[in-house]
This record gives sequence, C-alpha cells and structure tokens, in this order.
Amino acid sequence: MTGCAVPLLLQLLRDPSRAASLGLAEWDLLLRQAAAARLEASLHGLLDEHGLAGAIPPAARRHLDWAGVHAERHARAVRFEVAQIGAALAASGGDPIPLLLLKGGAYAMAQLAAGRGRLFSDIDILVPKDRLAEVEAALMLHGWATVAQDAYDQRYYRTWMHELPPMKHGRRASVIDVHHAILPETARLRPDPAKLRAAAVALPAQAGQAPLQVLAPADMVLHSALHLFYDGEFDHGLRDLLDLHRLLSHSSATPGFWDGLAARAAELELGRPLFYALRYGARLLHTPVPEAAQAAVRAAGPGAPLLALMDALFLRALLPHHRSCGDRFSGAARFLLYIRGNWLRMPPMLLTRHLFHKAFISPSKD
Repeated sequence: MTGCAVPLLLQLLRDPSRAASLGLAEWDLLLRQAAAARLEASLHGLLDEHGLAGAIPPAARRHLDWAGVHAERHARAVRFEVAQIGAALAASGGDPIPLLLLKGGAYAMAQLAAGRGRLFSDIDILVPKDRLAEVEAALMLHGWATVAQDAYDQRYYRTWMHELPPMKHGRRASVIDVHHAILPETARLRPDPAKLRAAAVALPAQAGQAPLQVLAPADMVLHSALHLFYDGEFDHGLRDLLDLHRLLSHSSATPGFWDGLAARAAELELGRPLFYALRYGARLLHTPVPEAAQAAVRAAGPGAPLLALMDALFLRALLPHHRSCGDRFSGAARFLLYIRGNWLRMPPMLLTRHLFHKAFISPSKD
C-alpha cells in the first residue's frame, strides 16, 4: 500500500472473521472508518452473511442494525422510483424506450451482491442519444425537472457531457441521471454506447413493473471500472472498488468470463480502467483475479514510472476519508486525481475554461 498500516475496515472486508477478535476501541474506529466510506450498511450485511452477529458488541450491533434498516428503506425507495421511471417512459408514446439501469440502481434491481447495503443518491439510466428529448419530456410530465438552471451548466451538460442535467422530482426529491453514453463527448476514450445497449440483459419480468434491462456482466464491470478510475471523484472510492470486487467475484465462476472480459475491454477501448480495477481490487480487497486475466490486460497498463505514480495516488485515494487511513499526502493524491479525471474528460482549453468558471464565477454550483 503506501507504507501505512492496513486500515481496520479493509481488514474486515478482506476477512470478516476478524470481527470476532476486535475490542470496543477497535469497533469504535471501525465504525468511524465505515461511516467515512459510506459502508456501514454494507458492513452490516457482510457480517450477517458470515454469521458473525454474535461477535459484535451490543452498542456496535445497534449502530449497524440501524444502518441495515436505513439500507432496506433505501432499497424499497429505489424499487418504487424505478417503477415510476418505467411508467413515465411507457406513457411517452411511440416505440417503447427500454429502461436500462446503470450502477447502483442496476445492482439493486438485479439483486446482485454489489447492491446489498449500497446507498446512492440518484438513479442512472442509459437511453439512445436520439431519444433524449423524448425521455426528458416524458419525465417532466411525471414531475421531474432539471436541477441545473444556470445557462452555463445547461450548455455544459447538453453540449459536452454524456448525460442531461440531473433531474429531480418536485415532490419526492428523487434524482435521475439520464445518460446517452458512459463518457462525455469530449473524452479521449469513446466506448460505443450502442454496443452496450445491444448486449444489455433483460431482468425477469415482475407484475406491474415495466421491463428492465441492465448491462451485460462484463460491461457492468467495465462501466464500474471506468466510473471509478476516470471520473476523478473519490469520495466513495472504496465503496466503488467494493462494487468491482463483488461484481468480479459474482461472475468469476462463469465459464469464459475472464477471457471475455479482456476481449470486451479491448473492443470498447477500456483496457486501461480494467487494468486499474484488477490491480487495485487485488491489492486492497484481495479480489481473486486469475494470473491469466491480469496478464491479458497488462499491456493496457501504463509504463513503470507512471504506474509507480498511479500506485502512490490510487492507494491513498481509494482508502476511507478518515484521518486513521491517510497520511500527509492523501489530500494531494485526491486533488491530483480530480485534475486527472477532468483532464481525461475534456481537451485543455475547455478544461481551463470550465475550472475557471467553477472556481470564480459559480463556485457554489457543482
């Protein structure tokens, strides 16, 4: 890692049985680290899954139980909101618009391990670019409206980004991100969203529910890796790395998955983010990655000098944002990765103008 002791939260995520040997002071630290990483509910589910409820001191157990209750309420709210989005799109008229869920919403509705205890603030969907106006109008008719009212933000999203401005429901305050691609129009990488939609997997139909789709297993991993390692935001870095760990663990037993994953990454030009996902998943969470899979993406990784720098940055930024998990360079690492994320998504002149606008003209908006 970075020379620091392995954070207690990472120790538990790697080996849940470690919980049985913790004292009260360690539980206090563990819960603080989990809160900083927004992984309290995930920790609750992990310990229950391994039958370790009896090893948790009563005070810590009550704290985790409340996190579990909150996660269940969140899951019910997600199911309700997905149904409302489906109803809105179904009422739009014309050819049906498939409701293709991304990230947290997809994990929850597909009932994947990555969705257990995972909290998220918005529901992401992927639609064809030529139907954006239709989708936006349908959602507006059902109570959602764009959050970004500033003229610059509207132009920023609609001209350069891969999504509409976030849409918030006027009564329930639920937020939808409507994507037409998984990277901005200005990004250096250009994975074809049509290929993602073509390979999407339909979820089992449920009574009263609009038909739902999620990305294919390999595409789901690649999108998660891209989101984490190219976005520049690391407030929930460990949570997102845990998503990757669980997605890979879930699919690893499927025959041909690893070979197909590397091939799909090459097809979509996403070999570099997959390289980082496998490298840091294995190093931080001990994700079981076959050597052949690591070798298949090694050529997509950076050269040795740049890799040493990325290790120094990612191995800090992916830890919980708690003082027990960092060192004097952790803040700088997160800042440099934020700049890098924007650099990868925008050409230099546009990036300079965007950062200047955010810093000096509308610093209260993000």
